[in-house]
Amino acid sequence: MVSPLEVAAAPSTILAPTGDIPRERRIFVNRTLRLDKIDLIGFDMDWTLAVYREEAIHRLSIEATLAKLVDRKGYPPEILRIDYDPFFTIRGLCVDKEQGNLFKMDRHGHVGRVLHGRRPLSKERRHALYRTGNIRVRPPRYAWVDSLFALPEGAIYARLVDWRDERVAAMGSAPGYERLWDDIRECIDEAHRDDSMKGLIKQAVATFIERDPELPATLHKFRSAGRRLFLLTNSEWHYTDALMTHLLGGSSPLGYPSWRHYFDIVIVASQKPRFFTDRTPFVAIDEAGHALGEASSFVRGHVYQGGNLVDFEEYAGVCGDRILYVGDHIYGDMLRSKRASAWRTALIVQELEGEIRQIDAMRERGAMLEELDRRRARLDADVSFHQGRLKGLQRAGASPRPAGPGASPGPEGRAEKSPPSRALDAAKRGEKEKLDRLRAELRDTLARVEQLEALIDRQFHPWWGPLFKEGHENSKFGEQVEDYACVYTGRVSNFLAYSPLAYLRAAREYLPHELALPSADAAEP
Repeated sequence: MVSPLEVAAAPSTILAPTGDIPRERRIFVNRTLRLDKIDLIGFDMDWTLAVYREEAIHRLSIEATLAKLVDRKGYPPEILRIDYDPFFTIRGLCVDKEQGNLFKMDRHGHVGRVLHGRRPLSKERRHALYRTGNIRVRPPRYAWVDSLFALPEGAIYARLVDWRDERVAAMGSAPGYERLWDDIRECIDEAHRDDSMKGLIKQAVATFIERDPELPATLHKFRSAGRRLFLLTNSEWHYTDALMTHLLGGSSPLGYPSWRHYFDIVIVASQKPRFFTDRTPFVAIDEAGHALGEASSFVRGHVYQGGNLVDFEEYAGVCGDRILYVGDHIYGDMLRSKRASAWRTALIVQELEGEIRQIDAMRERGAMLEELDRRRARLDADVSFHQGRLKGLQRAGASPRPAGPGASPGPEGRAEKSPPSRALDAAKRGEKEKLDRLRAELRDTLARVEQLEALIDRQFHPWWGPLFKEGHENSKFGEQVEDYACVYTGRVSNFLAYSPLAYLRAAREYLPHELALPSADAAEP
């Protein structure tokens, strides 16, 4: 079976054969998408058109948040000296504010690895907390780390949970786990709102934003094919203008006097996901960001803020599945647009390129793991088979047998075992020996599987493993990508290798019983 991870556009519809496009630059398809049926293509800005340099932006976010925790929330200055790993968390983690834990779930809601602060929980504690019944991952107890902007708050929380536990042990008091999270969330939101972060980014955009040289040509290609483009971002005007000027420059050799000329509609401060659910009016603004009044239509070259889905479709003159929206946020960009509209969706997963490189690098080890899984399945079946045979022999030996006429008295007058009884004992010993050998081989295989899984996981992320997987299953994040993104890729400019008329085909789906998989060897007769 071909996985959706392996599926790109049909070769006849792209500018080069699919095999000629590096896998990390391909578009992957969950639901078939015909680009020739799209009239209007929209883009988010942060982490979509604007690709942040992760370490720089995460460290800035951590420093700004810690400063506010000290200045605004009264935390001791010692928290500023703690070492924080900006890459400690990944998307798709859940925060248990009651217990001070972070955990990763699979698509079925099964909790896999769990860390209390930065310390892995024991198997027994993990089971007691999360596997004795179904857990409902909802506020106020739980929170999601669901965007790239949210990764620093997970890193801060984990370290401050450890700090809090040490402080309680030494001094007897410290903020509770729930207050820790709520204070971090409040301070990080304020740092994004009050220009303490964005002001620094605007002063040194190139330090924080990667400039993709293929982005202008990608947008131009869509426009040349007759597509109208729009920008829909939650960032405010001054910040948007600074970043987009860096990304697309001023005058362009492609004939665009400024970045705004790439887009037919520009909307800032859109307040997604409220944009998809509320009826906030559009307000036209000038180049200084001052409101000019409520808008009742779109005029090319003007900039708007706020707005809502219903008015957008009316003013744009396009609705439903003729609109493709490209964004990075599962909840704000994908889920809400899917639930509130028929828009098609393209998810930008900045981590995807690194994940694919690791998948390719681990391919040989992955094949070894599959072979071990097949051996484990065969051994499980063999153990079950021989357990059944041994139990049958034991039941037969436990049945009372009258002494036969040929039985001779043994020592102290007891009858010696007849030949059938001796044969039965020999058969039981034989089955027991087979079971011992099979169980030893199974234990060895399970240990090798565990070691190889841990090795592969560490190559993806030392704490959390692959982004899209948890154990054998898709992770919760992987499930959300599959459910809410029609297509997904690592960066917007990956569309440059595909025709604007491309027919992006999804893989045929199969249930387990439809797959012709290698079967385990039959158990011995």
